Amino acid sequence: MAELIRIYEENPNPKDIKKVGDVLRKGGIIIYPTDTVYGLGCDITNTSALEKIAQLKGVKLDKANFSFICEDLSNLSDYVKQIDTHTFKILKRCLPGPYTFILPGNSNLPTVFKKKKTVGIRVPNNNICKAIVHELGNPIVSTSIRDEDEVIEYTTDPELILEKWDKLVDIVIDGGYGDNTPSTVIDLTTNSPEVIRQGKGSLEIM
Repeated sequence: MAELIRIYEENPNPKDIKKVGDVLRKGGIIIYPTDTVYGLGCDITNTSALEKIAQLKGVKLDKANFSFICEDLSNLSDYVKQIDTHTFKILKRCLPGPYTFILPGNSNLPTVFKKKKTVGIRVPNNNICKAIVHELGNPIVSTSIRDEDEVIEYTTDPELILEKWDKLVDIVIDGGYGDNTPSTVIDLTTNSPEVIRQGKGSLEIM
């Protein structure tokens, strides 16, 4: 049975954030709010938790296109090869914000992702996300939760999310109603930025 925890974005309760961090460190799975849609996440360093998320999504872990949720750009060098000044300026302009940037991965990627040449980096403009990653001490791996309803592709109501995921995850964080528009995905591994998916993030900022 999942626990529903109400956390306010304006001022996340440190005790609640610590509780979430402890669950993640033990290999738990959480559903949490971002600046776009609700996400399904776990500790990036916990292989069994990563495998569980891949199973929930119905994909093979080594083929999964999960995002790395970071607190800020200081986490970049942990998993991303050195990037040029132009690329860094784009990241500085857009983050934190509703974007996922595809960047070249380095040799420090978790073992299960060693074969991947790229990684999706997210720095959501959401205080709950930032507080969780800060408490954990490293990024969380994340993927959006999808709704089978073709009209509403992403689930937005935390209580309905709990009903659906109650026996599949450890914690559902109620951070208020979520958005139903995903992040804009931009590939920065080539000479010029390539939009993979147009989502909530404006392209004018590029």
